[in-house]
Amino acid sequence: MKTQKDYFSEKSKVYEKEPARVDNVTNIADAILNKLSYDKTTTHLMDFGSGTGLLTSKIAPHVKKITTVDISPSMNEQLRAKQDTLACELAMLELDLVTHELDDTFDGIISSMTIHHVEDTLALFHKFYRMLNSGGTIALADLDKEDGTFHTEDMGVFHFGFDQEAFAALAKKTGFEDVTIEIVSIAKKPYGEYPIFLLTGRKP
Repeated sequence: MKTQKDYFSEKSKVYEKEPARVDNVTNIADAILNKLSYDKTTTHLMDFGSGTGLLTSKIAPHVKKITTVDISPSMNEQLRAKQDTLACELAMLELDLVTHELDDTFDGIISSMTIHHVEDTLALFHKFYRMLNSGGTIALADLDKEDGTFHTEDMGVFHFGFDQEAFAALAKKTGFEDVTIEIVSIAKKPYGEYPIFLLTGRKP
């Protein structure tokens, strides 16, 4: 059986020590909470590509439970270490959602800077749609179209960001309604600035 490469085995240890990254996720979380309403007593979210739990920890105070899904053992190890500090119930799944099917359904799916690592974006949208309860929402943040310089090393990237209109069109094609997309943060690196958008939508 082929072992999946953990692209974040080294990066996971210092992932949250970059203030710019933490600021970006804070901006994303604030935008999500500004666009969507969750119920602290009932809402169960999935965080796709949860990493060390930066986004999970910021959304946690507003929901009952978050199920995190991440393929990286090292990132999951960092999240597990702070599990007791989160302000909601937590379930952790270490798997590749692209190749695994889950029986669980959710009230919402959130994701930050993960979908450019997924080759078949439309198939992922369809999977998200199937996994949502009626009225469930998506809140997906990722890179605006870029020139390939955002990642300076091999991190398993399939897309150099996304064209916003094309990305929103995928959500609509899948069946999502009330689809909106807008720039919510700027990832600043020594060699450039990279806009980050947030797409939200609702399953009828």
